[in-house]
This record gives sequence, structure tokens and C-alpha cells, in this order.
Amino acid sequence: METLTINASKAALTEAQFYDICRQNEGLRFEMTAQGDLIVMPPVGGLSGSRESDLNADVQIWNRRTGLGRVFSSSTVFQLPNGAKRSPDVAWVEQSRWDTLSREAQERFPPLAPDFVIELRSRTDDLAALQAKMQEYAENGVRLGWLINPQDQQVEIYQPGKDTEVRSLPTQLSGEEILPGFTLDLSPF
Repeated sequence: METLTINASKAALTEAQFYDICRQNEGLRFEMTAQGDLIVMPPVGGLSGSRESDLNADVQIWNRRTGLGRVFSSSTVFQLPNGAKRSPDVAWVEQSRWDTLSREAQERFPPLAPDFVIELRSRTDDLAALQAKMQEYAENGVRLGWLINPQDQQVEIYQPGKDTEVRSLPTQLSGEEILPGFTLDLSPF
């Protein structure tokens, strides 16, 4: 199954309806664009799932050591300031920002952009759509984003107000001041 996008004029979902669809179909991942288009994403295959798990573990290990924030899996939907509802493969939110949310907001789809995201391109992902998603993250407050593209053996680095940096794999990435002391080694990709 490939990603399916349902036009906003056909979807026309309220926030509550979108939440209900996500809860009733936990085997699928859903996103919604700022224009209201519903995106249905299939489960990933074994290789992508393993890679995604490794990336999440790397960020989680760093975060447990530093205690600077919260790490989220691809099952988490974030409500971005532009109205889009997105699920990065790996996300991190600084603790002070997380603590400003009510308990209800934390339990549903957090109404904020993560500080850091990773998107891992799987075999069925359209590169242009992922690049647009990364740009949307940067425009909505994500301070650092990495688009890892094993198919083309490269990674794209997104930051607000900066040109996208493209590096060839294998490489090492720095969390810079957003994730101080975090380094991701992408030699296994």
C-alpha cells in the first residue's frame, strides 16, 4: 500500500473527527495538511521500521542522559501552528515547552511544533512530499530537522531561515544547540 491523500473537499473533518479516525484505526497512521487534506500512511516495512526504531532509541538514550525534554515516536500527531496535523518519525520537545501544555493537550494531539524532528524516507515515500513536509516543519517552529534518505544515500538538514544543507551518507550529524551533545552516526545507513 502506498500513501493515500484524500482531498479536503471530500474529507472536511473537524479536529474531533480527525482524532476519532486516528483512534479507531490505530493500525494506520494519519496526517492532515493545513488545507485539510487527509493523508493515510501505510505501516512501514521491516527495514524502515528497524531503522526508525534505532533513530528513536538514539535520541531517547541522549534524552535520558540529559533530561532536557520528551521524545516521541511516529505514532504521535502534533498540531502545528498552521493547522496541519503531522507525525514525524522521531520528535523531541524541550521540557519547558512541554510543561506549558495542559494534561488534556498532552494526552491528545499536542498543539505545538516539536523542537527537533527526523523523517526517514521509506521505500514508498515520495521525496518531494517529504521535502515539503520538512519545509513546513521549519516554517512552523521546528528548530532542527533531518530528512534521512537511504535510497539516495543522503540526508537533508532543515533549520528556519537557512538554506537546506545536503550531506552524503555515511555522515555524522550534530544536534547543535538544540540537542546539546547529541551526535547521530549514520554509517549504518
